[in-house]
Amino acid sequence: MPTTLNPYISFRDNAREAMTFYQAVFGGDLALSTFGEFQASDDPAESDKIMHGMLTTTQGMVLMGADTPNSMGYAPGSSISISLSGDDEAELRGYYEKLSGDGGTVTVPMEQAPWGDIFGMCTDRFGVAWLVNVNNPQVATGTP
Repeated sequence: MPTTLNPYISFRDNAREAMTFYQAVFGGDLALSTFGEFQASDDPAESDKIMHGMLTTTQGMVLMGADTPNSMGYAPGSSISISLSGDDEAELRGYYEKLSGDGGTVTVPMEQAPWGDIFGMCTDRFGVAWLVNVNNPQVATGTP
């Protein structure tokens, strides 16, 4: 198995809702484990919170997330963005529309970028920043 790099998003008390939302956006199989299932917290209020969530899509994307325990500090969306890129414009625009809709915000509309690709940025309703890039086949192949 090759080495993979997967985003892991921290949440405060809404990982279940967020990961279910991402499953609605991307499809795939969602596995959720709680702190209570693994006796991983002494705080009874955390027993139903998500200790580890993993969404695996049919396209091979893997997105992970968890609730941050109350004993740890939490600063949402302050240090990462998640980038989606590929050749299927309809698929990527669909993700962008779902991520930016329903309480999300558009930062940069999906449009032709100076480098030739179609590009947009948004922040979803959970404060996670997303970059979406549709590769321009003419730029990728050097075709005029």
